[in-house]
Amino acid sequence: MQRRKGISIITCAAIFIVLEVAALSMLRHSGTMQNLWISKGVHVILANVWGGTESVRYYFSLKKKNDELADENFRLAQKVRYYQMVTGMDYATDINTAVDTVGEYRYIPATIVKLGNNSQHNYMIVGKGYEDGVEERSGLITSEGAIGIVDAVGRHYSYALSFRNSGISISARIGRTGPVGPLDWDGRTSSGAILGEIPHHIRLTPGDTVYTSGYSSIFPPDIPLGTIGEARVVNGATYEIQVSLFEDFSTLRYVTIVNNIGKEELEELEKE
Repeated sequence: MQRRKGISIITCAAIFIVLEVAALSMLRHSGTMQNLWISKGVHVILANVWGGTESVRYYFSLKKKNDELADENFRLAQKVRYYQMVTGMDYATDINTAVDTVGEYRYIPATIVKLGNNSQHNYMIVGKGYEDGVEERSGLITSEGAIGIVDAVGRHYSYALSFRNSGISISARIGRTGPVGPLDWDGRTSSGAILGEIPHHIRLTPGDTVYTSGYSSIFPPDIPLGTIGEARVVNGATYEIQVSLFEDFSTLRYVTIVNNIGKEELEELEKE
């Protein structure tokens, strides 16, 4: 009984489809307007199908596009660094001689393969190691700031302490010629930091940009880090200033590893 009922349903459905196709065919051949209407309907359906296919194809090609953009951004950043270094000098110098090394620093593009972002001791693992020229105590930077320091180096990967780590402090300057002090993560927010040891007689303007000072052997000078906000006097002598960081640590993927070529010599002099 059930088998007969199933056959009956299939037969009715087949007859319905045949009749619908026949009706559409008759309608299409019955006049120009009907033909135009059906053609438009078919085109709309095809457009949606093709559009969906292209969207899926575009989605799966995003990683390749992002990698290409990251490489292009790295090359552009290298040129900017070079022009900054030679400001006031001959701009006709061949910049192709400084693809990886600019002044005292060597730059290596890299991708973050793992990001620890949920504790007081956050870390990053980047996809470059000592075979790529990475060394311990190399800095990690982006166009939005200094974000970490390489702590251990393997053959193809490196382990870095994130700036969002209670053990990291960066030498920072207010403006390009202002006072210098240590910049530390505030330990609470994803984009907050504290700039300390700023003399309290300094006139502060909320919104001023904070840059790397260049006084450390790790980070180059003048990398923008964030903007200053509220300040409070500590021990009656210095300011402790809230800083809003430019970098969004939750979306990090592409970084640049920077290595001070003369770092070892500087550290030896400091020891002596």
